[in-house]
Amino acid sequence: MNKQQGFTLIELMIVIAILGILIAIALPAYQDYTVRTKNAECLNAAAAAKLAVAETAQDRGGLDKITTTNTGYDFKTSKYCKSIAITASTGVIATEASGTGGNPVAKFSLTPTFSAGRMDWKCTETNKAKRSQLPAECRGS
Repeated sequence: MNKQQGFTLIELMIVIAILGILIAIALPAYQDYTVRTKNAECLNAAAAAKLAVAETAQDRGGLDKITTTNTGYDFKTSKYCKSIAITASTGVIATEASGTGGNPVAKFSLTPTFSAGRMDWKCTETNKAKRSQLPAECRGS
């Protein structure tokens, strides 16, 4: 009785086909994941701006008292975050990611709501970036 020494050609072709299908599904998902992670880095950097807006609104008595200078916030460009800016009189924070590999590059608007000493934030993406490349807090419903 002869023993089989290895795999047949059809068995190897089936394995390669299965691997090809898995790679075709997994690679785009992984690419979206890496872009989403880089976009989240820019939102994490905006946490300091959110704190500056909240403290200034609490101290001065409202969002309408915010100016570009009284928050004391100054942003330095990072690897994945091109800009973070606070809008006077509203406290809206605009962020722009860079170098993430996403096309188009994500731009976020963080809009504060200040009521009874409590600050809530709403994140929206303003540059029509792919939804799968956005952090969960900015994907909307």
